[in-house]
Amino acid sequence: MAEAKQIDSLWLGADIVTMRDGHYNLIADGALAVDNGELIWVGPRSELPDFAPRTQQQFDGGIITPGLVDCHTHLVFGGDRSQEFEQRLNGVSYAEIAAQGGGILSTVRATRAASQQELVASARWRLNRLLAEGVTTVEIKSGYGLDETSELTMLRAIRELAETVPADVLSTCLAAHGFPPEFKENPQGWIDIICNRLLPQVKAEGLADAVDAFCEHLAFSPEQVSAVFDQAKALGMPVKLHAEQLSALGGATLAAEYGALSADHLEYATEADAQAMAQHGTVAVLLPGAFYLLRETQRPPVDLFRKHGVPMALASDANPGTSPALSLRLMLNMGCTLFGMTPEEALAGVTLWGAKALGLQHSHGSLEVGKVANFVHWPLARPAELIYWLGGELPCQVIYRGEAQ
Repeated sequence: MAEAKQIDSLWLGADIVTMRDGHYNLIADGALAVDNGELIWVGPRSELPDFAPRTQQQFDGGIITPGLVDCHTHLVFGGDRSQEFEQRLNGVSYAEIAAQGGGILSTVRATRAASQQELVASARWRLNRLLAEGVTTVEIKSGYGLDETSELTMLRAIRELAETVPADVLSTCLAAHGFPPEFKENPQGWIDIICNRLLPQVKAEGLADAVDAFCEHLAFSPEQVSAVFDQAKALGMPVKLHAEQLSALGGATLAAEYGALSADHLEYATEADAQAMAQHGTVAVLLPGAFYLLRETQRPPVDLFRKHGVPMALASDANPGTSPALSLRLMLNMGCTLFGMTPEEALAGVTLWGAKALGLQHSHGSLEVGKVANFVHWPLARPAELIYWLGGELPCQVIYRGEAQ
């Protein structure tokens, strides 16, 4: 008789929502076997092989989902913009706020003034709110320093943060987020610094996993984005793009043609954009928090993405100006109620497709053999309840790399 295989842990007593291929693919009364932080068996408890686990967890019903993936955030920044939020609601226009020195430049000033330690501490507080709701993988962008020193400090803060939390934290260089005030009359000068000095240093120090830019009439033109992307590609760094948030500039198609991991926002994306994204495997990252706070009316073309088979991710876009969102679960609900996604599409958007938007689909985002053992137990009857309940911190048990948190 064969001896039972020794493994680290076994997790039983709940239905498993695998999210394989972006669908629930629910396994009733399932079992998860974990060894060395990886899933080595996933299936019905009735078919469980003979394992000898060092620890065993028996849940009393509920569901287990993959750990949630927040694939687009700006969690590292100085200060906040709650005062401007209040001003806008009292009738002060964005232009008036900007004239007073507000808007993104107020965050730039506060971020430049903050030390790396201060940036890490404030970002950790925000990140902990996301982790408490089942997030086990998160992407964080720079982009509020807008000078060489401050952008590098932000990226180093992200790397330091990654070492102090039970989550997989990816870093994105978004130096092309806006033009520094010092380069208002010389935008090409900032592009040259990004391409010739900043990105090579970021690459040399291993400070970023990808390069992002903001393609919009009030930010960077497609031609300027191309220059940044050309340098990123020359350095072997993946790219992604804020595109089509406020107008149709063809940024999503541009991103797809560069093989971008994702194009994000996309309220004004066209069918041609959807076709290009489908052709090149670029994920559509939808950000309902900013749509909601800015009270936009142009919804992203969810039907076109469905028609052409473009994977749709959802993310918090947590940032100080347009989406001060600290709940990815609330974004699930907004993706359904504001954008017309189904609950299954929304959950896929913060698991498998969120992972794909980070280039992690082969290791994260679904409960399959060979993937990292990041998963969450929820005392819920069905997956749709994650989307259904508004607000409140649902109790959950987070398992990161096979270890209960």
